[in-house]
Amino acid sequence: MPWSRNLVRRVLELAAALGCAALPALGDIAYITCQNGEALSVFDLDEGREIARWPLPGQPAGIAVSETAVYTVAPEAKTVRRHHPETGAVLAEIVLDGGPTGIAYDPAHDQLFVSDWYNARIWVLSGQDLSVLGALKTGAAPAGLDISANGRLLASADRDGDKVSLFDTDTLEVVARVKTGVRPYGLRFHADGRLFVGNVGTNDVSVIDPEAGSVIATIPVGERPYGIAFAGAVGFATNQYANTLSLFDLQTLTPLNEIATNEYPEGIDTTSDGDIVIANWFDNTIQVIDPESQSIIATYPTADGPRAFGRFIRP
Repeated sequence: MPWSRNLVRRVLELAAALGCAALPALGDIAYITCQNGEALSVFDLDEGREIARWPLPGQPAGIAVSETAVYTVAPEAKTVRRHHPETGAVLAEIVLDGGPTGIAYDPAHDQLFVSDWYNARIWVLSGQDLSVLGALKTGAAPAGLDISANGRLLASADRDGDKVSLFDTDTLEVVARVKTGVRPYGLRFHADGRLFVGNVGTNDVSVIDPEAGSVIATIPVGERPYGIAFAGAVGFATNQYANTLSLFDLQTLTPLNEIATNEYPEGIDTTSDGDIVIANWFDNTIQVIDPESQSIIATYPTADGPRAFGRFIRP
C-alpha cells in the first residue's frame, strides 16, 4: 500500500512517542540512513552499541546533522525531513519535485542544500521549517554536497557533467565549475580548504584548490570510490565494488594502503577523536577504523541497507 503523507507523519510521531524516548547525553552519535529497511539506526560510538532505530519511510539515503537537528533525504518519497536528534520526532518535512539525493547543512546561514538528481539543481531550504528559499543551477545529475570548513563555499558533485560546481554561501552565486574525473559522486572539504572528489567512473580522487578553481592532483584508489573522509594526515575513500577502503597521504597526495571492508562500503565520516566510521550497504553493518593501526576495530549491525550518504556523526 502506498504511503500517504499523513500516514507517514502519524507513523513517525507514534514511533517517537512509544519507542523513541530521549537519548541520554552521550558522546559521538552516528545516524545511519538504512534505505532497504526504511529506518534510521542510531549508534553511541563511545559505548559501541545501537541505541535507537527510528522508522523512516521512503528509502532514506542522504543525511546531514547540526547541533539541534538531524536531516534526512528519502529519494523514493521525494521527502526531506528535519528530526529531533534525541527522539527522532519529525519537526518539519517537505516533498520536493525531481530527485532529491545529497544534502548538506550550512550552520552560518541556517540553511539546507539538497541536490536534485533529475533537474540539475540544488534546492536551498530553511534549516528550521524546510521552506524553499531558492534554487541553484548545477551540472547534470548532482549527487554529493558539502560545505567548506570556513563556511564560505558549497560544493556539488555533478556526476553526469564530470565536474564540480562551487557556490558562495553568502551570495549563492556560482564561483567556479571544475572538471574532474569521470562521474564524480561523493566529495568532502578538508579543513585546510582543499576539496577531495571521488570519481566512480575513473576510480580516482580529484583534489581541487577552490581558490584557483583547478585540479591540483589525482589520486588512484579502488574500484568505484563513493565517499571521502580524513583523519590526521590521511585521507580515506570507500570503494563500493572493491569492498575496500583506500588510504592516501594528504601531503604527498599518493596512495598509502587499502583495507578490506565488509560488502559495498558507502557512507564515511570521522569521529571527534579521529576514528573513521563507514557504512556497508550490502552487509548491513557499520565498521570503525583506527587510522593509526590502519585496521578495523569494531563492526556493528544496522537496519537493512545502510547508506549514510553525507556527514552523519554528531559530536
